[in-house]
Amino acid sequence: MAAFFESLDFARIGASMALVLAAGLLGWWQRAGLTRDLVMATVRSFFQLIAIGYALELIFARESISWTLFIIAVMLGVAAYTSAQRARGIAGSLVIATAGIGTGAVLTIGLLVALGVFRFTPQFIIPIAGMVIGNAMTTCSLVMTRLRDDIRDQRNRIEAALALGATGRQAATPIVRRSIRSAMMPVIDTTKTVGLIKLPGAMTGMILAGASPLEAVQLQIIVMYMLVGATAFTSLVAAYLTAQAFFTKTHQLVLQPTGEKE
Repeated sequence: MAAFFESLDFARIGASMALVLAAGLLGWWQRAGLTRDLVMATVRSFFQLIAIGYALELIFARESISWTLFIIAVMLGVAAYTSAQRARGIAGSLVIATAGIGTGAVLTIGLLVALGVFRFTPQFIIPIAGMVIGNAMTTCSLVMTRLRDDIRDQRNRIEAALALGATGRQAATPIVRRSIRSAMMPVIDTTKTVGLIKLPGAMTGMILAGASPLEAVQLQIIVMYMLVGATAFTSLVAAYLTAQAFFTKTHQLVLQPTGEKE
């Protein structure tokens, strides 16, 4: 562990803290009320990343499949819980988030391994799982909250459709489609403009590590396509499960309190 800390360049890390300090001063100047959150986020991110870095050093050295699966399960659990917290007012939100994020992660990673894009080793799978699950979490949160809000806003239209004989699925279909579209548009727009507006994280990281630009581009192409697939799988599952949560078996609309001020 001592060797791990010796490998850290605390001078460079400390210098980069100047940007956090600048952000804190700007927030304080504008009375944005972000100082406490910024301090907590900075401290937590430092210790969380140091902890995961140390854990990955051990797992990579041992190439343990069981520990790899455990890390992925922890990632999935934290991501599902975070999405569920965002989606208050949806019955079974934790189950829905777990199913949506889990489906996106398993299908995406499974296809990448099955097609021989990556080997199932800790050094490849854990970073890939982190990117996929993080993206799936954002997608799931967007879908669930958009559906919840739209169903509440269009309650009268939905109940009118139900009164005319539509099923819950039929009444919610337009809203489901819009939620899937809104969740997928950011990753589609990013894929359209990658390389023109910004150089994404995977590519930038490889270039900074000394890899050739063409090697970095190859990896970034794979990552972008991977995230498109994860977004599609997650948004589809999360949207349909969320829509079902608002209707009974007899196709009655059921709204639950969100715990937020209307």
